[in-house]
Amino acid sequence: MAELSLAPRALYEEVAELLRQRIFSRELAPGSWIDELKIAHDYGISRTPMREALKVLATEGLVTMKVRRGAYVTEVSERDLADVYHLLSLLESDAAGVVAHTANEAQVVELLALHQELENTVKPEQVDRARFFEINERFHMRLLEIADNRWRNQMVADLRKVMKLNRHNSLLKSGRIQESLDEHRAIMAALTARDARLCTQRMQEHFNNGLEAAI
Repeated sequence: MAELSLAPRALYEEVAELLRQRIFSRELAPGSWIDELKIAHDYGISRTPMREALKVLATEGLVTMKVRRGAYVTEVSERDLADVYHLLSLLESDAAGVVAHTANEAQVVELLALHQELENTVKPEQVDRARFFEINERFHMRLLEIADNRWRNQMVADLRKVMKLNRHNSLLKSGRIQESLDEHRAIMAALTARDARLCTQRMQEHFNNGLEAAI
């Protein structure tokens, strides 16, 4: 029986990631039509991997397919955003409580190091917003990894992709980055004190405040 030779990543997955980043960066704005032919031509690919990539993004909620009209970047309504934040609050606050209870010292130190990186992005003279977004997401995803529930991790990863459609708006609110940082400090204080109940509560407050800023 001949051995199968699989590519490290299928072409449509590569295309999906390229489009995903263009959506997150607002190069492809919410509500905008996605010109499949032009993008396929620009990438030097056929329409088949392009269509498969759009199907992937549609399952993630980043793209909306409209009958006889094509693919559009999803526009997130206030209701959508409230639903996403609600679910993230439930899932991530539960994970925070688990981590406060079960994390070993090395894992706590790792989270503290990530938190310090987040602190370093916020300076009186200048806030590195892009870096703040990046470190913030790394912190949340690492906390989920430590909590070690792969089903929860997958759900959060999908929900966070939708949240990213609006994340710039939430953190552009005056003073929101500093508020978010203060909330992270409170989460870490509860976590290092091994207070699972308080850590859960602080994470819920973090998402509630994030939703308020977003809408």
